[in-house]
Amino acid sequence: MARLAQTAGLTDIQQEIVSTVRDFVDKEILPVATELEHRDEYPQQIVDGLKELGLFGLMIPEEYGGLGESLLTYALCVEEIARGWMSVSGIINTHFIVAYLLKQHGTQEQKDHFLPRMAAGDVRGAFSMSEPGLGSDVSAITSKAVRDGDEYVLTGQKMWLTNGGTSSLVAVLVRSDEGHSPSEDAPSRTAAAPHRSMTTFLVEKEPGFGEVRPGLTIPGKIEKMGYKGVDTTEMIMDGLRLPADRVLGGVTGRGFYQMMDGVEVGRVNVAARGCGVAQRAFELGIAYAQQRHTFGKPIAQHQAIQFKLAEMATKVEAAHAMMVTAARKKDSGERNDLEAGMAKYLASEYCKEVVEDAFRIHGGYGFSREYEIERLYREAPMLLIGEGTAEIQKMIIGRRLLEAYRFQG
Repeated sequence: MARLAQTAGLTDIQQEIVSTVRDFVDKEILPVATELEHRDEYPQQIVDGLKELGLFGLMIPEEYGGLGESLLTYALCVEEIARGWMSVSGIINTHFIVAYLLKQHGTQEQKDHFLPRMAAGDVRGAFSMSEPGLGSDVSAITSKAVRDGDEYVLTGQKMWLTNGGTSSLVAVLVRSDEGHSPSEDAPSRTAAAPHRSMTTFLVEKEPGFGEVRPGLTIPGKIEKMGYKGVDTTEMIMDGLRLPADRVLGGVTGRGFYQMMDGVEVGRVNVAARGCGVAQRAFELGIAYAQQRHTFGKPIAQHQAIQFKLAEMATKVEAAHAMMVTAARKKDSGERNDLEAGMAKYLASEYCKEVVEDAFRIHGGYGFSREYEIERLYREAPMLLIGEGTAEIQKMIIGRRLLEAYRFQG
């Protein structure tokens, strides 16, 4: 039988790209991931390899030097990379959300200025919505931008920036003193006043920590339980001055809707990461079950373990199928917040369960840092909260279902 999580209907080019990434993961990521993760070391050599493969330009249009591939292709590549080491998938995810925001919402000048360098991997992207104490309530953002002649002055503290240190371009959502009336980017059905007063700015900076440009400081990395290697930081803006042409799309007040569009891409990405981590956990579990002997036979021959493996494999297949559906819906140009929410919710929950089952199969050895499953056990929880918690996904799903099944009585 074929391996789990196969995708029907791929073109020859898509199959070649995914196969190339899978080979890269097997040869360049899996052999070193656990060691680098334990040292919390940025995987520079791996990132350089992804750059050579052209992965940083995967979804950027060909006219800007990218490969012009679909969200589905990108998600399948993320799935493979997360199977090797989830932190590496985080490095390219935030980059692609910023590239997607520019492609969909940027002015022509902004696209011409940033996208070719992003496609080459010379400019790395990060994006920022969250703030200390903000949680899931994006409408409560307090960071602000105030107009001062031909410039804006940004002040506030942002939180949980993936690639906060290594990036050179940050898309940041703040509250602005200039709103706008509902438009295509801000449909009237969701045009609540707090959301209309938010703007996305494109902030160029030097990579690194400390003061990376006047008025902008990136403190050191936040220490985390898992998801190590990739830098996660705060961002402090204190009188940060930006020219007006660094408003994404050139119009204030549309930032919330732009960011939500990007988050839909991010939720497909998180679903793909969950699929990749779950696949690796299944691989580790089924391999160990055939090597470990108890009561005179491999534990894989015990019915209890076979039941566990069956459940794990079914969850891997289901999560992958839902992730693919969400990606294809977005690629079609249709609204996919329902599908993306379902995929993110299911894949992250199933990932946690598959990893825990693989951990249980390993018994006491799963608790040892020597075994790879220990790393996965610490990484999986991040997916439960990244790009919105399970509770947020269920709120989105519930609202969309009520729209689709509105009672007529």
